[in-house]
Parts: sequence; C-alpha cells; structure tokens
Amino acid sequence: MQKTWIIAAESSRARIFTVSSSSSPLEELETLVHPEGRLHERDMVSDLPGRHADKGGSKSGGRHAFQEKIEPKDQELIYFAKWLADHLTDAHNKGDYKRLIIVAAPAMLGALRRELPERIKQKVILEVDKNVVTQSPEAIRKQLPTFLPSLD
Repeated sequence: MQKTWIIAAESSRARIFTVSSSSSPLEELETLVHPEGRLHERDMVSDLPGRHADKGGSKSGGRHAFQEKIEPKDQELIYFAKWLADHLTDAHNKGDYKRLIIVAAPAMLGALRRELPERIKQKVILEVDKNVVTQSPEAIRKQLPTFLPSLD
C-alpha cells in the first residue's frame, strides 16, 4: 500500500491526514497554522497608501495615491500556499507520501494549484473545493468518495 496524504486547507490553517486503505477513516498527522491569514485587512496595513507627486503640475495638485496590486489578505493566502507547497515538496522528497488528495477552500485550492511544483501536481489524485478544515476527521472523510481513487 502506498501512503496517501489528504490535505484539508484554508487561508489560515491546514490539516494533514493519511489513510491506510481506500475506504478507511482518516488519521490526522499534523496541523499547520498561519495566524496572519485570520487577520482583518485593517490590521494588516498600518496607514494609507503612499503618495506620489507628478513633475508637471496638474489641476489636482499633481499628487496620486499608490495602489497596492494585491490586497494584504490575498497576499497572506499566497504566502501560506507557497509555504504549504514547500512543506508538501519536502515531505514528498523524504518519501512521506506517494499520493495527495487536496480538500481546500476555493481560494486556497487555486493558490495551491499555482504554487505546487509540476512533479507534486502529478501526485494529486483528487481535488475537492470545499472548506472543511474545522470539521472532524469523520466529517471530512464523508466529503470524499467512499472508495478513494488510485490508492493501491
């Protein structure tokens, strides 16, 4: 039996489970926490955007506020997805798992798809776009097929 990991993730937390057979219950291995993902936008930014003055004056006084291209909350999601992708890559390199199932909130699932290296993406046998990270292992297992694919 090859080892399969099930990742339940959202912007501030990821839980890693394993299963011993295609129909067995989940066994929790570890929980990874990213507390910055729980912060409110107002707590992530200290003040207003910086200002910039035009060289040739204008009727508005030639001053414009800089706009952030990515909102701080979205940036924290990207940071956590990168960190989680690195963690999964390191674990795979150590032989901790052979197959991967990802159950994640839609935004985190998209971020993980962008951040996972191609060779780790090839290990993904199932994706579910649901936020189940706070649920019990039994409730998470019910979100998955009765018999998990490609475990043997």
